[in-house]
Amino acid sequence: MTTPPPPKLENSTAEKETSNDETSPSASELTAVVDDLLDSLSSKFASVSSEIYEKIEAMSKRLDAMEASLQQKK
Repeated sequence: MTTPPPPKLENSTAEKETSNDETSPSASELTAVVDDLLDSLSSKFASVSSEIYEKIEAMSKRLDAMEASLQQKK
């Protein structure tokens, strides 16, 4: 018994690579997208860090005021 040959693929590897190149972004486009994403994330991180710092400062002032108030009541 002989085994039949494998079925012929309609799209060869070369054809797939050509079609992928036409639809896929180039390396420079990907670099630009990643750079934009990193810039956006960095900006958001800086904003959140600033907000956290401001809240910690406000909490510190409130704790100082509360401590002073407790000291006066003694």
